Amino acid sequence: MESSLLLPAFYLPPVSYFHIIQQYNQPLLIERCEHYVKQTYRTRTKIATANGVLDLIVPILHGVKEHIPMKDIRINYDFNWQRLHWLSIQTAYRSSPYFEYYEDDFAWFYAQRHDFLIDFNIEQLQLLLKCMKINRSITFTETYISTVEPLDYREVIHPKKPSLLEQPKPYYQVFEEKHGFLPDLSVVDLLFNQGPQSKNYL
Repeated sequence: MESSLLLPAFYLPPVSYFHIIQQYNQPLLIERCEHYVKQTYRTRTKIATANGVLDLIVPILHGVKEHIPMKDIRINYDFNWQRLHWLSIQTAYRSSPYFEYYEDDFAWFYAQRHDFLIDFNIEQLQLLLKCMKINRSITFTETYISTVEPLDYREVIHPKKPSLLEQPKPYYQVFEEKHGFLPDLSVVDLLFNQGPQSKNYL
C-alpha cells in the first residue's frame, strides 16, 4: 500500500502546508477524527493588509463537551463573519496581479453556508490544489491513530511554532514596500500575487 501524507484540514492553509505537499509526491490523507484543537490554522488564516498581518478566524459552535472530533465541528453564523472575511480579502488583494483571475472561485465560499468546518476547509483545499496545478488524490481518516510514520504533519504546521519554511524566498507582495516581505501567510497571498507561477515557488 502506498504511504500517504497525513495532514489536518486548515482554513486557507499557509504556504508551508503546500510546500510539504509539493515536497512529498504522496496521496493526501486528511485527518477527520482528531479532537478539535483550538488556536490553530484549522479555523484561522493570515493575510497581508495595508496595516500588516491580519488573522481571519472562522467562528465555531462550542458545545459542552471538551473533546469534539474535527468532523463534528460546526461553523457559527451568529454574525456575518463571511462578509467580513471576504471584504478583508478583497481590500488586501484587489490590486494584486491575479486576484481578479481567481476572485469568483473564492467568492463562492463566502456566499454559501457550510454546516461543518471540515467540509468548508476540504472544499477550499480542493480548489487550491486545482489553482496551484498540484495533482494529488485525497482520502480521509476513518478513526484516530495517535502515531503514524513517517509522514505525519498534523501537529507540525502551527501558528505558534516555527515555520517549516526555514529560509523563505521573497516574492512580490502588494504591501511589501510598507512592511517588507511577510513569509508563510495564507497560500492565497502567494496565489493572488504569483498566479500560475505559484507552484514553482514551492
